[in-house]
Amino acid sequence: MHRITAHQPYPLFNTAATRRLEKAAAAALPPHALMQRAGLAVAQLAQALAPHARTVWIACGPGNNGGDGLEAAMHLQRSGRRVVVTWLGQPDTAPADARASWQRARDAGVSWADTAPDDLGASDLCIDALLGIGVSSSPHSPARAPDARLRACLQALHRSPAPMLAVDLPSGLDADTGQFAAGLAPDTPPHLHHQAPPPRHTLSLLTLKPGLFTAAGRDAAGQVWLDDLGVEPGHEPPNAWLSGPALPARRSHASHKGSYGDVAVVGGEGLAARGMGMAGAALLAASAALHSGAGRVLVALLDDGHLQLDLQQPELMFRRLDALALEQLTVVCGCGGGQAIARALPEVITRAARLVLDADALNTIATQAALHALVVARGQHGQPTVLTPHPLEAARLLGLTTAEVQAHRLDAAQQLANQFNCVAVLKGSGTVIAAPDRVPAINPTGNARLATAGTGDVLAGMVGAHLAAGASALRAASEAVYQHGQAADDWPARQALTASALARRVGGS
Repeated sequence: MHRITAHQPYPLFNTAATRRLEKAAAAALPPHALMQRAGLAVAQLAQALAPHARTVWIACGPGNNGGDGLEAAMHLQRSGRRVVVTWLGQPDTAPADARASWQRARDAGVSWADTAPDDLGASDLCIDALLGIGVSSSPHSPARAPDARLRACLQALHRSPAPMLAVDLPSGLDADTGQFAAGLAPDTPPHLHHQAPPPRHTLSLLTLKPGLFTAAGRDAAGQVWLDDLGVEPGHEPPNAWLSGPALPARRSHASHKGSYGDVAVVGGEGLAARGMGMAGAALLAASAALHSGAGRVLVALLDDGHLQLDLQQPELMFRRLDALALEQLTVVCGCGGGQAIARALPEVITRAARLVLDADALNTIATQAALHALVVARGQHGQPTVLTPHPLEAARLLGLTTAEVQAHRLDAAQQLANQFNCVAVLKGSGTVIAAPDRVPAINPTGNARLATAGTGDVLAGMVGAHLAAGASALRAASEAVYQHGQAADDWPARQALTASALARRVGGS
């Protein structure tokens, strides 16, 4: 068993793959062995997380996830704790393994309750073993309304002030999408709690699931742990990867600014007459490219040349768009581009040696099939391209709603990559990086401090700097997203994160 951190990559397996592994392991092991291993792992982690706990409440569902909880109850009771179990199953209808664990829990002297204890504040630890991977958030899956006891247990778990340990998955969370199934989501979003929520932990069994690391999964799961129960994945390929950090970049002493490439930022529409100048977005992207190590950063503002110098960053070189040698440049296009970006896009998409498309560039492409075709053609010609949409921009590009994109984030990112023949970065909690014919990756870094204006522009500039330095489109996107999130994770606790400060921090400056 080990704690999942952002310090290395991990393979992720969806529900179907996990079930295949579970079935093969159960067939190869003695009866009840897999559940015994799972229950012991849950008990061991529970004791490590709450070594001084005297009272533990375990909510157990009617299936094998509940059986894991029953097996853990037996171990915790034998260790001298007072264990109270609410089991939603029945001995005569429970799976054979769960029934055996129920009997072992009874023989150990576990206490039983029909509902959650009245005073959960008296529990030192709550264990969620209700549903595991047995739910789907898909609207195409058969809907099964939770019964009253299940709903009451879920509400008690969500509102408990005690630390929480979920077995395999927080109950109701879809292992594949990171979304809650209908009727099973917490009543109150975590960010609306008036007090800091109690610690949350999830022990993922056999495999790590994608849903733990994207969409609602990160908030629901808390700290994730893995116990593979001694089962190797064998020939089962992962369905996704949890990204790891980039290898340290070494700069040769015998190098110069040309060794690290030129980035040109095209954007920043000027609408001074309407009081809507948007040069700031382009300057943030340029600043991020500069501080991420680009050799030179050129800025082509679509504001009729009003800005000739940034006094805060005199290293930035301002150029007219028609003066840029696009065939030699890595271009970051769209940040603050407004409607003016439409005039620049055909030439930029066709000529740029390497290209990052963000913000208004994406919104414009979503409305013009000819631009869509030009982006696809770049991939056919081997010209590296990265799209960096947030969910609404992704929805426009795919002709979906934002809710549909968020409901299946990995699939949406893969659709973008396949349709546009490029690397797609779907931003959000658990940013997804996808490329054609590749397994998608979920980024493990970042936090809600990034929910402020301009941080997306910073990311686009960072991707551009990595591309300019010679990284492939997939590597540039993955490394930039990781470092962008890591900078937020390392941010001083009492210091506000702003996009301009983030742009200066991403390179360690």
